[in-house]
Amino acid sequence: MKYVLVTGGVVSGLGKGVTASSIGLLLKSCGLRVTSIKIDPYLNTDAGTMSPFEHGEVFVLDDGGEVDLDLGNYERFLDITLTRENNITTGKIYQSVIDKERKGDYLGKTVQVVPHITDEIQEWIERAAMIPVDGKEGPADVCVIELGGTIGDIESMPFIEALGQFSYRVGTGNFCLVHVSLVPVLSVVGEQKTKPTQHSVRGLRGLGLTPNILACRSTKALDDNVKEKLSQFCHVPAENIVTLYDVPNIWHIPLLLRDQKAHEAILKGLNLLGIAREPDLTEWTARTKNYDMLHDPVKIAMVGKYVGLTDSYLSVLKALLHASVHHRKKLVVEWVEASHLEDITAEEDPNTFKAAWNHLKGADGILVPGGFGDRGVQGKILAAKYARESDVPFLGICLGMQIAVIEYARSVLGLHNANSIEFDPKTSNPCVIFMPEGSKTHMGGTMRLGTRRTYLKVPDCKSAKLYGDATFVDERHRHRYEVNPDMISELEAAGMSFVGRDESGRRMEIVELPSHPFFIGVQFHPEFKSRPGKPSALFSGLIAASCGELDELLNKSSHVSKVVGSEISNGKATYNGHQNGSYFNALNGSLNGVCVNGNGVHH
Repeated sequence: MKYVLVTGGVVSGLGKGVTASSIGLLLKSCGLRVTSIKIDPYLNTDAGTMSPFEHGEVFVLDDGGEVDLDLGNYERFLDITLTRENNITTGKIYQSVIDKERKGDYLGKTVQVVPHITDEIQEWIERAAMIPVDGKEGPADVCVIELGGTIGDIESMPFIEALGQFSYRVGTGNFCLVHVSLVPVLSVVGEQKTKPTQHSVRGLRGLGLTPNILACRSTKALDDNVKEKLSQFCHVPAENIVTLYDVPNIWHIPLLLRDQKAHEAILKGLNLLGIAREPDLTEWTARTKNYDMLHDPVKIAMVGKYVGLTDSYLSVLKALLHASVHHRKKLVVEWVEASHLEDITAEEDPNTFKAAWNHLKGADGILVPGGFGDRGVQGKILAAKYARESDVPFLGICLGMQIAVIEYARSVLGLHNANSIEFDPKTSNPCVIFMPEGSKTHMGGTMRLGTRRTYLKVPDCKSAKLYGDATFVDERHRHRYEVNPDMISELEAAGMSFVGRDESGRRMEIVELPSHPFFIGVQFHPEFKSRPGKPSALFSGLIAASCGELDELLNKSSHVSKVVGSEISNGKATYNGHQNGSYFNALNGSLNGVCVNGNGVHH
């Protein structure tokens, strides 16, 4: 096994995750099998209990692991399926060591950071690196490891010590260190300053790690004299110093690395130069260039609770982008803070209220993503009501599906106090209830998590057609509340159709309004399986409906299932989370470069 370690210095947020993903893609394009590991030095066991405001979205894996959003980048760039073992945290390491100590595995020895914690880290890395993640048998050729945080962080120290030992343990030719650092440009004179990177590398070397490659973030390409200076002071060959300068979208990063021969430096450090081929990024290059040329906009209103931090909805934005590029549209996200749609905002800040509604009404489609807690829920309900009554394409995910059901019960069934027991435990008309197997005392890992099967009960519904006439689909879940099965007959009698259910028939997974041009709510999270060139079926449907191409898409999706379905179930193609690549070879882009309007920020 060969290992590539990606570390960061100077400041956080330099793009280590994108850099690690791009390195993985570049090595994959050289014909190597690649896997990834993310190390998060925080004490949490996983990301499941962290606030989206503080940490961004919680990415959910097939096996139910709640992990850092960088693992989503790895899966999308490399088209792999990772496991919870691929995300290492301080909490997991210490918990494992303490469990061993309680069982007496250390034979009475005093348990210390060195060697017990550091050994556990190294053993975990070796174990996780051997897990196949690309659908093939046997381990990968290269494991790309990203160390979270920046060099010098106190919580990273055990990991840095362990990785220093690890580099010595696996030996020269099996370990390559890429250090991502900042080269700021003084706006007054435009001079690129190397001192921050010098100090960062000095600190890294003082901790026992020496970088083989420097990946320097800057607003423009490094001048030759700057590279020479960095080479002299950081003891890195000038040809091993690459610039990750500002680009229109992050899909350019693998191309930047390739053009600067980063793959040759990595392959040389890993003794793979004579084995790997030249990188083939033809399809990726075409996809990136075509994405840059999109100009016909499609506006999607994102009605959320965490719009102040777009990373809270990173996978949703990526999935929207995958679908919009497939339909040759430039994605414009209209951020709408859900609480700004509510009457209380109209009373306290009428201008904000008016602006929020203008953004909502000016959109071609509306998406209500997941979330927790009652803040902004009324605004989400009002957004669903507007979409339903105005025939605007609507997609509700997780909580977005639940509020659509609540709104329908209130407006159509006349149950004005209908609610979720999450928001009103004493409601006499509970449309959404707590899952019977859920825990009310422990938060971490107690939701319905990971890939679960949904059976499509109505063959001619829009969802089934979008999934290629599949009889069932496997999508990832993350929720602890669900639609009350005791109210289904009443809701369906009034016009709702619960077209997707679990194997028991009691859990509602997909709801549609047959009378509406496009109104779909799903309990699962289809965004987690969307890939470049393989957009999520439901996101593709939302974009198609928003730009007047839904009928064409439904006809093509149905045709594809008859021609290229890889699995057959009762004569129909099954679906594993994204569209078959034989048809959905869409061009793709990234969040960077997407127009973001309204109350959000511009990336």
